Amino acid sequence: MASLAKLTSLSTQTLSLLLERQRLQNLNSTSLHTPQIVKNLEQLRTGILEMEAREGPSEASRLLRSQHERMRGMLGPEADAAGAQRCEEPEPPARSPSPSGSSSPAPSSPAAPTPPSVPAAASSTPAYTPYTDDPEAGYSSEEMLLQQRQIMDDQDVHLDELSRSITRQRDLSLQINDELDVHTGLLEGLDHDLDRTDSRLTHARRRLDRVARGAKENGSAVMIGLLILVLLILIIVFKT
Repeated sequence: MASLAKLTSLSTQTLSLLLERQRLQNLNSTSLHTPQIVKNLEQLRTGILEMEAREGPSEASRLLRSQHERMRGMLGPEADAAGAQRCEEPEPPARSPSPSGSSSPAPSSPAAPTPPSVPAAASSTPAYTPYTDDPEAGYSSEEMLLQQRQIMDDQDVHLDELSRSITRQRDLSLQINDELDVHTGLLEGLDHDLDRTDSRLTHARRRLDRVARGAKENGSAVMIGLLILVLLILIIVFKT
């Protein structure tokens, strides 16, 4: 037994296959899903007729009929060649003509009034309606306004979160800047101490160089002095 949910799901699946078929046609592909589309259209038509026979015509069945005709039109000339039948609107029950001599209809079985707008719309509206993927189609101005307002509220929430994140990043940047200032001061002090130590080492090196040069130039005089001292010590020892 076909339900409204199953028929809606089948209609959505068939529409997806038709859109995929149009894409494959643009790519000159040979696999166009035509048999499956025709099978789905026939199942959708049978389900619509069963639902109307069980529950009577309704707004949902009218929308499904319109969707069926639209998808059949999207199939193009191949619809007739593949045997995809139309889902025709149910004809209104015919009224029995009243006798010419009577001035009023029989009160026993009054005929139910049928709205003349349904056959008129069926005759004036073309069977094929171009498919549209406009996201605003089917929405009233109030619904669009509410939807846009909801989108703007969501954007405000995201902007607030982004603002808080940027504020946290700014605070972290300021803390990093303070740490860099402290480390810069420490490095400057270390550089000053290294310069002072290097100056002291330079002075000490110069003094060592002078001592080494003096010892090298006066080495012979020192040796003579040492020999004279040793000789004097020996003379004193032997005389005693």
